[in-house]
Amino acid sequence: MNQSNIHLLDLPNEILLIILKKLDNIDVLYSLFGINNERLDNLVQEDVFTNTLNFARTSSITDNKLDQFCTYILPQSHHCIKKLVLETISMKRILLAGDYPNLTSLELFRFGQEQISHFRDGSVFRHIFQYQITDLILHNDDEYISKMRLDTYTENVYVPIWALFENIKHLTIVSSSLNEYPSLSICNLSPTTYSSSTLTILCVNVFEFNDCLCLLDGRLKQLRTFIVQINYIFNQRLISRNKGELHNLKCFSLTSYNYTWDCDELVVPLLRRMTYLEKLTLYLRIHSRDTFIDGTYLQNEILVHMLQLHTFIFYISTETVVSASLPRKSEDDIQRTFTNIKYGQTAYP
Repeated sequence: MNQSNIHLLDLPNEILLIILKKLDNIDVLYSLFGINNERLDNLVQEDVFTNTLNFARTSSITDNKLDQFCTYILPQSHHCIKKLVLETISMKRILLAGDYPNLTSLELFRFGQEQISHFRDGSVFRHIFQYQITDLILHNDDEYISKMRLDTYTENVYVPIWALFENIKHLTIVSSSLNEYPSLSICNLSPTTYSSSTLTILCVNVFEFNDCLCLLDGRLKQLRTFIVQINYIFNQRLISRNKGELHNLKCFSLTSYNYTWDCDELVVPLLRRMTYLEKLTLYLRIHSRDTFIDGTYLQNEILVHMLQLHTFIFYISTETVVSASLPRKSEDDIQRTFTNIKYGQTAYP
């Protein structure tokens, strides 16, 4: 059997690209950028390796590697970068390594109130944040505690971000861990505090149903996708807001892990405003209701108003008040109420 030695550079560019694409962009740039080989240098400067850089993978980003990027690689490639994924501990150093004229997307891990100075008007990154960033994902590392004033936290942390990112189109705030992060609490703030003519996608946790209503009162004029987790859905001191149709909203997801007694009075009227909705996701736990939420109820009370809906995903748990005088429905009885709903298979846990 004949044996031959094939070196990496013996391979055609097409094969080299296939191999390099299977590796992490950070590793490719660190290993091959500026190694005095014109062919490899041209390959690693392809958009696929420089468009998105993820520095949040702590297992692969050593101090030496970060030094090499900040002193040599980023100053020469910053103009190619469109998205950065960063840990807040190294954010300042990385962002100061270049001008990033084409950076539009930013994802930050371990974000919290200790870093909020970077997101105020005097920030050295204002030119990037205020005018360039259209997509922002924050992994909030702060933990919600019961004595925390959420309205104060909102004013100190979320309001400066909302004010600074003037061209934001997509904002997502998620937790860095299994613990809940401090939710938005805006129902007592001025409507001008949280408003945007550019935001189309919003994914956040809010404290109560009023906060959800505030975000849907017309202040977010271009909102098309709204993914919200609500801590509490209750009918106490409900604030009167704009109750008109939400013409631009195409995708809505509502999750609430705590029991609600007020689904019919609060959630259903809100959903009826979403007449142009195309995708709906619901996770609800309903307490002390006389009857189960079944397919007939969903169709007649909600879905009949959504003529453009093509996807409906839901988990609805209903705790009913059992009456000996009323017949009890079996699982099969409830299942049959979904036969006329056009959104596919229905399953029960």
